[in-house]
Parts: sequence; C-alpha cells; structure tokens
Amino acid sequence: MSSSQGPQVSRVDAVVLVGGKGTRLRPLTLSAPKPMLPTAGVPFLTHLLSRIRAVGITHVVLGTSYKAEVFSEYFGDGSRLGLELEYVVEEEPLDTGGGIRNVGDRLREDDVMVFNGDILSGVDLAGVVGTHRDNNADVTLHLVKVPDPRAFGCVPTDAEGRVTAFLEKTDNPPTDQINAGCYVFRRETLMTIPTGRRVSVERETFPGLLASGHRLQGHVDTSYWLDLGTPGAFVQGSADLVRGIAPSAALPGAPGEAVIIDGATVDPSAVVRGGSTIGAGCVVEAGAVVDGSVLFDGSVIRSGATVSSSLVGARAVVGTGTVLRDVVIGDDAVVGAHCELLNGARVWPGIHLPDTSVRFSTDA
Repeated sequence: MSSSQGPQVSRVDAVVLVGGKGTRLRPLTLSAPKPMLPTAGVPFLTHLLSRIRAVGITHVVLGTSYKAEVFSEYFGDGSRLGLELEYVVEEEPLDTGGGIRNVGDRLREDDVMVFNGDILSGVDLAGVVGTHRDNNADVTLHLVKVPDPRAFGCVPTDAEGRVTAFLEKTDNPPTDQINAGCYVFRRETLMTIPTGRRVSVERETFPGLLASGHRLQGHVDTSYWLDLGTPGAFVQGSADLVRGIAPSAALPGAPGEAVIIDGATVDPSAVVRGGSTIGAGCVVEAGAVVDGSVLFDGSVIRSGATVSSSLVGARAVVGTGTVLRDVVIGDDAVVGAHCELLNGARVWPGIHLPDTSVRFSTDA
C-alpha cells in the first residue's frame, strides 16, 4: 500500500493476543474463538489486521491458545491480506505479559506493537509509534479518555506524558485515562518478561518497569474505543463498523445501515437497519425487522419477527412473530413462533424452544 493510505511506519513487528476463551460471549464462542466471530461481515480479527497492514506493518505474530487451529486455517500465511503471519500456540494460558513474551523469539525488529485481539479501536497507529520513538520510551501505552473510568484501571501521566502509576479499579478515579490494550515495546524490554509462567502485563510487568526507572510513555487520545467482550458490546462494535463510525479497511461494501453478504435473501417488505449484518445464506422473511443485530451465516428470521441488538448464531431459526432484544442465540438453535426473549437471555446451540414457550409480557 502506498503512503496515500496515511502515515506509514517502518521497522515495527506486530503481536496480536488472541488466546482468550471469550466466555462472556458464550454460547457463540463454544464453536469459534472470539476474534473469529463474524463482525460486519468478516471475522473481527480481519478488521484489526487490515488496520495494521494499512500503516505499513507486514510481519504479524498471533499468540493463540483456545481453538488455535481456527486462525491458521482461515488466515494461512497472511498473504491474502498482504501480511506475513506467524502463529505461536500457548500450551497453557500465560496471561497478557506471558503471552507477549511467549512470541519473543519470532520478533525481528527493535520496536514491537502489541494488540489485544478483542479491542475495536480508531487510534492512529502511526501516531502511537511516533510517540514511542519521539520520547525514546521503553514502553508506550495507548491511553484512551472515557466518560466513566470507574470500571477500568486508570493510568495517570505527568506533564510530559510519562506514566506515573497503574491504579486498580476505584470508585473515585484520579484520571479519566485508561489502558486501551495497545502497546509499543522496545524488544529488549519485552524480552525481560519472565518465561514459562503466567504474567499480567497490567499488574506485574508495567508496575515493575515503572518501579525500576524505565520510561513508560502514554499516547493519550479520545479515539473510538470498545472492548468487544460482552454480547452488547459485540453487537455495538459490529454495527459501528457497518455504519462507518469505527474505522476499518476490511468492510465488505460501503458503510451504511446494513451489510448484506452475497447469498443472503431479504424480503422487500422486511426492514434491516441500525448497522445490522446479514450473513451469507441468511433468509429474512416478509415483515421481519432486524435492527442493530448480527445474523451469522445461514440463519433464518421468519415473517413478522423482530431481532434487535442481538446475535443470532449460524443456521439458527427465529420463528414467526418472535421478539428478540439483547439476546444471544447459539448455532443451530430454533426459537419457535411468538416467543419473547429479552435482556441478556442466551439460547445454547441446537436447543429447540417450542412456539410461545418463553414470554416476558402477558399478551401471548
């Protein structure tokens, strides 16, 4: 890609940590790792890899663990995306710091950009590398300002942008800056992380480096940022990608109200909106409404059903007149006609719910 793509960086390796089990997204993650779930029409990881490639980084090492083979089967050597991909499998979970150190022998460059594989972010990647090099830092952390930092660990910085502390979640945070899960390490600093055991980069590595006098720099911004760990966040992230609110170089089509993948059938009287994704082979029948939701390949939404802010697994069927709002339906599940599932309900793969068997209101 040419420099017309925006600022480019050189001599940087990328590491993407994709080893987690994604338990908060069950039952969808029973069959696929979270970064491989379809998001705006392609596996989520494709969006991240496309942004890495767009700034000129081509050598990417994936730190895998759970269902590791799914990544290599899909992405192969990375050439389809213009990347050179390598895979390192954790035999046992090593946490963030251990996972980073576990790929150390595959790294070539002096600067290493590390990503959590379930974060959707609009940060200027070249800008983070620039901050790292301009300050001659040992580690640079992307810090994002959030309206309510109480749910996160906070990372204050001084007037020069140096990190001064790592604070656990607190009801009264002294700063609105949180660790956004993207780092640039000097490779020699990365290689000081202990091997062969669990290491938390947030609780052990970074505080330890700070205490020993290393320079930890913050790259602070207010860019788009979302942790896709929960069903609600996953739906939102996919919808934001579809609508062009979150940046990606991998969207299969122009941004808009919906992405409808080739091979899907949507009745002209159906309504698909809110950044929904309709997967390949899906059927949306007459009068159905799909709003801000993700339909995995082959799922069927029967006539008059309403699917809102929900995830519908592959080949699942949602019955006539049924209402889904903020729910997760597993692969191959069948929700009968005129059911009503709301507010965090989850249906496991292959389960069949009879007609009108689950209701929240009294008008069945």
